[in-house]
Amino acid sequence: MSTFISGGQVQANGIRQHYLRYGGKGPTLILVPGITSPAITWGFVAEVLGQQFDTWVLDVRGRGLSSSGEGLDYGTESCADDINAFASALGLTQYHLVGHSMGARFIMRAAVKQPDGVLSLSLIDPPVSGPGRRLYPGQWPWYQDSIREAEQGMDAEAMKKYCPTWTEEQRQLRAEWLHTCYEPAIRRAYDDFHQLDIHQYFRQLPAKTLLMVAGKGGVILPEDEAEIRELLPTIEIVHVENAGHMIPWDDFPGFFAAFGSFLGATLQPEAQP
Repeated sequence: MSTFISGGQVQANGIRQHYLRYGGKGPTLILVPGITSPAITWGFVAEVLGQQFDTWVLDVRGRGLSSSGEGLDYGTESCADDINAFASALGLTQYHLVGHSMGARFIMRAAVKQPDGVLSLSLIDPPVSGPGRRLYPGQWPWYQDSIREAEQGMDAEAMKKYCPTWTEEQRQLRAEWLHTCYEPAIRRAYDDFHQLDIHQYFRQLPAKTLLMVAGKGGVILPEDEAEIRELLPTIEIVHVENAGHMIPWDDFPGFFAAFGSFLGATLQPEAQP
């Protein structure tokens, strides 16, 4: 049985923010996807989270059905402010924050800026690149070329060259929605991966924190883990060994198993859709 409740829009931080809501019962959880992932592409994950949590999945500005186009600031500060304003606008006073990749970086900054009410942070394979650091392994042409092809119209078969290990259903969904990713917004986020060092935030995180590492992602290496643990000794680090950066696409049950009891509930997916 689906846990999907509805989609909606809210005016927060001066923009239209679109969200999808799942479950509606239990503790509140806000999920912030990665750089080219509109909220709907994380629906298969949110369906499971919705079994235990009142789950809200955001379209980050410049993606999906949220405000987009020229004249908006797509930097980390504005996107972090969006999360805090979203919670305030909807009266969400206590919540878990879960972010994947770019979204993990955004929830870190959001929690530092507005710590009240944050129950926990789950950082799913965040880029740890930055000034003077190892480059993020994802190459810009992969993003640019796929977005431009999606803008012209593409299907699951065409998406296979960009996401060869995904199911046809997941490739089709990405092909349908990737055109909503505004290229300048994606470029700004990608540049922030290299120009903004998130290590400065680890010591300031206000709640218990989980770091989930993709074993095959190449984004977070053992030396990165050691540095992060030195900055935040209480952090819980877990690995999903057989997954690349898009962890739930590569190992659906492993993704949920990696949370363990961290969120205070056991997540048990029936099967990957």
